[in-house]
Amino acid sequence: MKYADGLIILAISFASTWFCEGVSWILIYRTAGYKSLRSSIDKTSKKLEIMKSSSTAAAGKKSRSRKMDRFESSLKNSNRDLSMAKLKSGAVVAVTMVILYGFLNTMFEGKTVAKIPFEPFNFVQRMSHRGLPGNDPTDCSMAFLYFLCSLAIRSNLQKLLGFAPPRSAAGASMWAVPEGKSK
Repeated sequence: MKYADGLIILAISFASTWFCEGVSWILIYRTAGYKSLRSSIDKTSKKLEIMKSSSTAAAGKKSRSRKMDRFESSLKNSNRDLSMAKLKSGAVVAVTMVILYGFLNTMFEGKTVAKIPFEPFNFVQRMSHRGLPGNDPTDCSMAFLYFLCSLAIRSNLQKLLGFAPPRSAAGASMWAVPEGKSK
């Protein structure tokens, strides 16, 4: 096969993602602290959504606004705590990926591992053709293929295993400004 190297990179990326998610499960997802934070985020976001969707009279608007501010503050704190809990696993995953990237880089240095079926934009082309000899813009380097595979496989695997962040947590960032307030 002409591009067996691309399949090897895909398989290595898949295996490393499973390994990293296993480490994350051991260090984070199975702990009671993570489970309580996750349920707290889910409950708080549901209450906040109900409060935002329900319409009340103008007289109760001020107390409703205060309650919403408290729920948003609680949601932000829970998201911050969840991010801190994921920090140790993130460090292990980062070290694993850097080591694996170094290994793959020496193994596939200067080799075209895949062909892109179109000519990418100049910005993407600089990443996809990095370290390759020649001028064919459809050649794909190991670094670009590994990056794309890892990104796609990890997010989908997290969704499949139920480890993806709560949808409500993704929408509520620490920097969000509550409605009706300005910076």
